[in-house]
Amino acid sequence: MRQASRKLGAPHYDVVEVFSDDMSGKFERRPAMDRMLAFLRLHKQGSVVVIIDDISRFARNVQAHIKLRETLADAGGILESPSIEFGEDSDSRLVEHMLASVAQHQREKNAEQTSNRMKGRMMNGYSVFCAPIGYRYKKTGSHGKLLTRDESVASIIKEGLEAYASGRIASQAELKRFFEAQPEFPKDLPNGQIRQQKISDMLNRVIYAGYIEHEPWGITRRQGHHEPIISLETFTQIQARKNARAVAPARKDINFDFPLRGALNCACCDEPMTSCWSKSSTGKRYPYYWCQSRDCTEYRKSIRAEKIDASFKDILIAMTPSQNLLSIVTSMLKDAWSQRMDQAKHAKAAITRNIAKLDQQQDALLERLVETSNPKVIKALEAKISNLEEEKLLLADKQQQKAKPKHSKAEIFELLKVFLSSPWNIYESGNLALKKTVLRTAFAAPLAYDRKQGFRTPQTTVIFRFLEKITAKCEMVHPTGFEPVASAFGGQRSIQLSYGCMPCCYTPRAQGFQR
Repeated sequence: MRQASRKLGAPHYDVVEVFSDDMSGKFERRPAMDRMLAFLRLHKQGSVVVIIDDISRFARNVQAHIKLRETLADAGGILESPSIEFGEDSDSRLVEHMLASVAQHQREKNAEQTSNRMKGRMMNGYSVFCAPIGYRYKKTGSHGKLLTRDESVASIIKEGLEAYASGRIASQAELKRFFEAQPEFPKDLPNGQIRQQKISDMLNRVIYAGYIEHEPWGITRRQGHHEPIISLETFTQIQARKNARAVAPARKDINFDFPLRGALNCACCDEPMTSCWSKSSTGKRYPYYWCQSRDCTEYRKSIRAEKIDASFKDILIAMTPSQNLLSIVTSMLKDAWSQRMDQAKHAKAAITRNIAKLDQQQDALLERLVETSNPKVIKALEAKISNLEEEKLLLADKQQQKAKPKHSKAEIFELLKVFLSSPWNIYESGNLALKKTVLRTAFAAPLAYDRKQGFRTPQTTVIFRFLEKITAKCEMVHPTGFEPVASAFGGQRSIQLSYGCMPCCYTPRAQGFQR
């Protein structure tokens, strides 16, 4: 949109200002239009001519066009165009309004065509909206513009979403702080933080699982052509966690001085214990834990943090298995790994059979849907068919997942051996995030502490309970050996076993037969 000053008696115009908009012409209020009207009001009535290339450049909505014409006239401007002659008579207004109506029709038709093309592309499994965080559009030969992973942001998102799905990251607030701690992750606030709404949107986007859907357009979930960042099973777990009971966000005041805060409960009331620094009369500061439940008999009775930390150290050290036991357990787990790999092959065949059953159920429901005319029955059948389709997508996603894990078996078991062989060393030398990881990996529930008796029996995770059961079966053998038993030759023999762990490290020493 151009604006010119007309000199009286001169055959030409001098351009004094140019205004341009990149906003849709269906709106009356546009930034450049508002600036032009303000510019007109600063000049003498009728001294400024507004020149537009075409009537569609002024407005592409009949109502907006009429209102702008009135506002421009009130501001003292004169509207002219090389493609149309504006007048105040009825014929000129009729032509002007018809051309404005044609411009509106062109805008609406373009919008319909664009929307239909976008819907068609989405129905074929392609994203048509702005690329989400972790993806970018890349032009390919067969697919056109296709979403591709934007590394290293995509790997960060994968780690964060999988950690949230598994429970290693307990809340959306913790997930937000995890992304904020990654330098490569894009921040949308000047202080280096991320809006919480962005985290919620990421958790709801099935596009990260490799699927496309858009309910406003009636496009149901379907397989996309882009590479997924997470699996559909992980996405389903995320939705289940989001819709479950709300988890209190991780407190910001849980710092390196009190790593057990949030994982320590009072043994009397089973409520979380809090912590603080206390200053003595000499001015020296001491760390304390104490119960904050008013109904508890141990309310506000402080416990030195050094005492709790020392007892916790003993617990972690006591959980450390011997090297012999660790080797046996590792061997057992490797055998279990091989068995699970065989089970995975059978599970893949079972998934194929289940998908075929779901197809049969869908076909039966579709036949019933065609035959019925009851609206309620039709709605129920459509919901059932939609649920079956989601089940099929989930099974198909499981089937397409690679059987080979991200890390090799040797790498996984090496990390497992390092953790099991020295949980206390990892806890003691790690940062706060690593300490929290050790707590969640080693203990299935918060630790209960009694001010007088110390820690109660901790509830450990599966791997440590497994080690505990094996250790419980290992008992010391009396040095005199077993009672003599009758031999096959009618006599007696005795077998003496040296001190050791049964049945892991015994050394039989036969004493021969006694006549």
